[in-house]
Amino acid sequence: MHHRASTYFKELQDRICAGLEQLDGLATFREDHWDRPGGGGGRTRVIAEGGVFEKGGVNFSDVHGEFSEELARQMPGSGRTFKATGVSLVLHPRNPYVPTVHANFRFLAKGDDAWWFGGGADLTPYYPFREDVVHFHRVWKAVCDRHAPLISHQKFKKWCDEYFYLAHRQEARGVGGIFFDYLQGDFEPLLAFVRDAGDAFLGAYLPIAERRKGLPYGERERHWQQVRRGRYVEFNLLYDRGTVFGLKTSGRIESILMSLPPIVRWEYDYRPQPGSPEAELLEYLKPRDWAAEG
Repeated sequence: MHHRASTYFKELQDRICAGLEQLDGLATFREDHWDRPGGGGGRTRVIAEGGVFEKGGVNFSDVHGEFSEELARQMPGSGRTFKATGVSLVLHPRNPYVPTVHANFRFLAKGDDAWWFGGGADLTPYYPFREDVVHFHRVWKAVCDRHAPLISHQKFKKWCDEYFYLAHRQEARGVGGIFFDYLQGDFEPLLAFVRDAGDAFLGAYLPIAERRKGLPYGERERHWQQVRRGRYVEFNLLYDRGTVFGLKTSGRIESILMSLPPIVRWEYDYRPQPGSPEAELLEYLKPRDWAAEG
């Protein structure tokens, strides 16, 4: 099971990077191969200062070893040994009208008696374009519906809305998507779903980026983008399970923190002007059934 999942994730990294390079049109991915102390390794690919992407990364990893006693108690299965493989990506475009996007798909086995899939994808726009949000959600609903009743889009969307939430600010990070973890059962249909989801990523994101990448913007839009990026950093450092897992299993720090944007602002009690496009974005962050909107 682990080998089949790992083989797919490695190939998925190749296809996603090729699609993103074509979209960017200027920069290409730098690749670093790395070994993890304790077992396994991966390859990190980073794109920067491109025609579309200010910074982005697409990681593949295949690692193994032993959990700490504390971390082992938090997960299903007996024992402390583990194997984990997956692909994860975060893309930070320069143009504020192009949303940031995150996705990851992973497989983890613990001991001899537990394994599961996890992952998902979510969108973090800086300016509200209704058709973009609807498109993103409809792609993921279509993926889930193809695997119903085993997979529930309603459940995974709700899980995403609840997971990507900054409790300390009582605010969502973005407009959601799908999220799932500890997905267990019959391996074959679950792998088929995860493959379908991974294959759908480019179709979910590229049309949005293509529509927005040429829109003109100024300092006001960049300022707002950098303020909102601060929320992204807060979530990743405080709540993100992938970040916590990497840090607690001696992962490669450059790969773990690859998800952070290059330029960010934190301004005291910053509030957008009422009635502005920036203020309208905050209304988009309230969960709703985007896929059902006409």
